[in-house]
Amino acid sequence: MTNPSTDFIPFARPSIGTDEEAAVLRVLRSGWLTTATEAAELEREFAAAAGAAHAVAVNSATAGLHLALEALGIGPGDRVAMSPYTFTATAEVVRYLGGEPLFVDIDPETLNISPTALRSTLQRASASGSRVRAVIAVHIAGLRCNMRAVTSAAQEYGAAVVEDSAHCVPRSYSGTHPRPGTDGAEVAPAHSETAGADRGCVSVFSFYATKPVTSGEGGMVVTDRTDLARRMRVMRLHGIDRDVWNRYRAEGATWEYDVVAPGYKYNLADLQAAIARVQLHKAERMRRRRAEIAQTYRTAFAALPGLLLPAAGEPTEEPAGENGCSDHGHHLYIIRLREGALKISRDEFIDRLTEFGIGTSVHYRPLHLMSYYRDRYGLQPDDFPVSWQAYQGAVSLPIYDAMTSAQTERVTEAVTTLYHRHAAAGQD
Repeated sequence: MTNPSTDFIPFARPSIGTDEEAAVLRVLRSGWLTTATEAAELEREFAAAAGAAHAVAVNSATAGLHLALEALGIGPGDRVAMSPYTFTATAEVVRYLGGEPLFVDIDPETLNISPTALRSTLQRASASGSRVRAVIAVHIAGLRCNMRAVTSAAQEYGAAVVEDSAHCVPRSYSGTHPRPGTDGAEVAPAHSETAGADRGCVSVFSFYATKPVTSGEGGMVVTDRTDLARRMRVMRLHGIDRDVWNRYRAEGATWEYDVVAPGYKYNLADLQAAIARVQLHKAERMRRRRAEIAQTYRTAFAALPGLLLPAAGEPTEEPAGENGCSDHGHHLYIIRLREGALKISRDEFIDRLTEFGIGTSVHYRPLHLMSYYRDRYGLQPDDFPVSWQAYQGAVSLPIYDAMTSAQTERVTEAVTTLYHRHAAAGQD
């Protein structure tokens, strides 16, 4: 193997080139650095890419999730169902608003929220008189949840659906599968008692440094609901009824404005928006390259019975059954070591890969294991056994479009070599 000291393959690396550099220089030379025309153009282009009526640029996906739940009227004591197999932002935004996360176990193949477990959870909550106001569907690794099943269960029990699409590439969807951020029924305005009883009404994307579209930090919320988009636009900038550009530079601008609500500071600056615009135009090409790498991994690891490989998730017109999906962003490639398959632990396996010069990560340590959620809700590891088991064997391998074929081959060689070297009896 290659000497890791001279050629370490990082777990993730953004694809930033001369086009992004030129975009930044254009903004710097314009004399206007904060939210203005670049952010507005990014919103227009992103909405078109996602096939949505509205796109609202924000400074992080966390901010986007917070704004989405606030616009839907989530408040103190409201319960929001979600998988514990996610980054903490998904749950923490519920706590920002005084709500309570209600964890639901995952599907063992996709690692996304289990529609069957979700329906059971919603049914139990309803029977106990404790309504679940919203469901957050997290598309792990860019593999979309079975949204037909998720939204069907949510709609039956009067819950809004917010899609955590932080790992996804914005794409339009065909057939009966609802695209991100679209309505499935006529619903009441935000903040009313029946607000949000629709299907996938908001979808939130991330522009964090490791994401499929990056601007370093940032995010985007898409929706077809004008009322939600209007509320989020106001709340992302201090609850002011006009943004800075419209107060100082736009035609007919005036300094006067009104504060209509105690909002937040969640706007996306033009510097970041300019980078994201370039990235958005490259997103599909980069996704295809990640798909090629994922297929290389799948082919190389198919003969290793002790490894559980991620669901392929190739595009389909209709989701099929419990694990149905329509596309895959291939943001992560998560292999799982079957229990007892190797004579070394998952953590030791990661250490050995590091020695081979391969960077890795773990997605995710479930939130019910984190001390805050564990202690607040009195949770045990086996309360969500599928999430717990998946975490114990999970290893995320490098997958980014700048990886060369030689680097991809090095990863497959390292994993295969370590597997055969440490395979338990009957696993080789």
